[in-house]
Amino acid sequence: MTKSKASVCTPDQQRELLRFMLMAREFDTAMLRLYRQGKAFGGVYSQLGNEAVSVGSAYALDRRNDVLFPMHRNIGGHFVFGQSLDQLMLNHLARNGSQMRGTDGTGHYADPALRIYGNVSHLGAMIPVAAGFSLADKLRGITTVSMTYIGDGGAQVGEVHEALNFASVHKLPLILIIENNQYAYSTPNSMEFACENLSDRAIGYGMHGVTIDGTDVELVYATCVEAVDRARRGDGPTLIETRTMRMRGHAEHDDFAYVPKELLEQWAKKDPVETYIALLDKRKVMSRDEATVLREQILADMIAAIDRALEQPWPNAEEGLKNVFMSEQVGG
Repeated sequence: MTKSKASVCTPDQQRELLRFMLMAREFDTAMLRLYRQGKAFGGVYSQLGNEAVSVGSAYALDRRNDVLFPMHRNIGGHFVFGQSLDQLMLNHLARNGSQMRGTDGTGHYADPALRIYGNVSHLGAMIPVAAGFSLADKLRGITTVSMTYIGDGGAQVGEVHEALNFASVHKLPLILIIENNQYAYSTPNSMEFACENLSDRAIGYGMHGVTIDGTDVELVYATCVEAVDRARRGDGPTLIETRTMRMRGHAEHDDFAYVPKELLEQWAKKDPVETYIALLDKRKVMSRDEATVLREQILADMIAAIDRALEQPWPNAEEGLKNVFMSEQVGG
C-alpha cells in the first residue's frame, strides 16, 4: 500500500482541504442529529472516516471541465465542486426547492451546472454511466475526466467489471475510487474477495491500479492528480483503492455491532480530520486554535442553513407523481 508522499499542496490548498473536510464532518454530525429528530428524509449514510477520500479525490479534478459521480458517502466532493449548504439541506430535509422535489433525501440528484451526477442506488450501475459520459465527449473530440466511486462490496458487482474492461479497451479518461472501508454492510473483506488488494485486479483490465492510505488527504490528492494527468494524456483509466474504515453503520438504522470495538479504536487513531489538523499545526500552516475557529464558523453556517431549510414549506403533493410511469398490462 502506498504511504504518505511529500506535500504537493501549497499552504492555501492545505487550508482549503481542511475546510472541505471539516464541512463534510460537520454536515455528517448535523445529519445524525436531524435523523434522530425525525427531520432527515431517506437514509443517512455517514462518511465519518472517509472525508479525506471524497475531498482529496474531487480536489484533483478540473471543476469547469471534468465531471463528478459521487456516491452516498461523498458529500465532501459535493462541497469541493461548489454545492451550497442551503441546497444540500433542502435536499436532505425534503423541503421545497429540493433537487429531488422532496421525493428523496439521499443524494440521488444531478446538478449539471456544477457537473455533479449521482448517485445510482444500484451502485455498480454508476460506473458504466461515468464511462459513457467520457466516451460521449471523446467522440466529440473532448477529453472529460469522469471520477466515480464504489465501495468494497459494490466492487464485486458485474457491472463494475464490465465498465472497467470497456473503459480500458477504449482508453477512456475514467477514474474509479474504491472506498475499501472494511465492511460491505455487515460483510467483512475476508468474505468479499480473495485477492490481497482490490487494485490488483487492474492489471487484468489493462489499466493502472494502486492501493493507498485513504485517511491521508494529501496522498489521495497527489495520487488522483497523477491519475488525472494519465487520463488527459490518453493513457486510459485508473483504479485507486483507498483503505479507510466506516466509523458508523451502513446507515444510521444500523448499530454496527458486528464491527469489533478494537478495530474501531485502531482506526479512530487515524481520524483523517484530526490527524490533518495536527499535521497543519506542526507545519505551522494553521494552528489548532485557528482550526477550532474555522470549525465553529462552519458549524454556525451549518446551523443557519438548517434553519433556513426548515422554514421552507413542503413541496406540493403533485411533485410525487412526476416521472412515475405505469405500464398497462394488455392481454385477454
